[in-house]
Amino acid sequence: MQITRIIGCSGGSALIPACLLWAAMPVYADSGAPEEDLTHVRELAEKGSIPDEIVLAGDYFSGTGVAQDSRMAAYWYEKAAGHGSPEAENQIGYFYQAGIGVTQDSKRAAHWYQLASSSGFLRARVNLALAYLRGFGVRQDGDLAVKLLNQAYQAGNGTAATYLGLVYYLGIAVKQDRELAEKWFESALNLHDPLAAYYLGSLYSVHPDHPHNLPRAANLLRLAADAGYVRAMLSLGLLLVNHPELKQTPQQSRALLETAANAGSWRSSVALGLLARDGRGTPADNKSAYFHFSVAVLQGGEEADHLIRREMNAIAAKIGAEDSRQATAAAKAWFANHPLALALVYKEGTVAHDFPTAALANAQDGTFAGQLVPLTGP
Repeated sequence: MQITRIIGCSGGSALIPACLLWAAMPVYADSGAPEEDLTHVRELAEKGSIPDEIVLAGDYFSGTGVAQDSRMAAYWYEKAAGHGSPEAENQIGYFYQAGIGVTQDSKRAAHWYQLASSSGFLRARVNLALAYLRGFGVRQDGDLAVKLLNQAYQAGNGTAATYLGLVYYLGIAVKQDRELAEKWFESALNLHDPLAAYYLGSLYSVHPDHPHNLPRAANLLRLAADAGYVRAMLSLGLLLVNHPELKQTPQQSRALLETAANAGSWRSSVALGLLARDGRGTPADNKSAYFHFSVAVLQGGEEADHLIRREMNAIAAKIGAEDSRQATAAAKAWFANHPLALALVYKEGTVAHDFPTAALANAQDGTFAGQLVPLTGP
């Protein structure tokens, strides 16, 4: 039996969940100043230097050289925004949308997105479009949302093309047209947007009404996974597990699932439990399976518990009360160090100009808004 079918789908409860339409795509400052330079950075920031305000905000945001403090990050981003930085305007808008370091305020979020968009900052234009699409802090206006997304795409923003694909795929604010949606995904892929690679990879691998091409799906999902997209790691890991003809080693698929599980993907934890139970790519180990299932329940709550409770009870009967207790305790200890569900994970050493080495966490309210957290541990 394919593991994909057991846990529901390749990366969630639907190929393209509508809630992803409300994800703001924030810009992250190029943080990471050496600790010994922070005093100088702070001095310049306190004198009104916009670049140093942004660097200091990013340091607080990611915990680079200082204790992580979202409130201080918000303070310095808003300082830089007040001094006219479009990047900071977009970032503090995202903070107000997600409620990071400030009280959630959709109107203030839209205000900052509008200012940054007026300055030509394309990510803010995408965020403003999504605000109009949802009616988030502004009047709902689907036509304007689509217009703004088209403007951002014409200026070279791949994320805008992905969201145009999503609105056409779901038929939100436009007439549903899945053929056109796929063309938008391809356009976004040409602009190197990882979300587009994920959606196209899903179409080519698991969608029942789309021709399958598993080698291309694997290549697309790998692009998204390499960019840090956790859903793509899960999808690619499952694809490789279920299709060994793609000539990948069990260690590669397992590494993808472990990375996704470490990032809070409960379905990845379920998959790891099934692999341990069945001895696929690793020696069969019911205690390890129970550990992974216990982690999944902590990560996924009632939904995960409903899916695997019967299996957990069956394994508990085999390993006994003491081993079950130990596995549960180990899962709780592990979860204490991995409490957040992450949408994006950037590996240490990644070179990028617009985010520190950190991760993007999903908001608990399901909006997929997020916050940066330092990558500590595996």
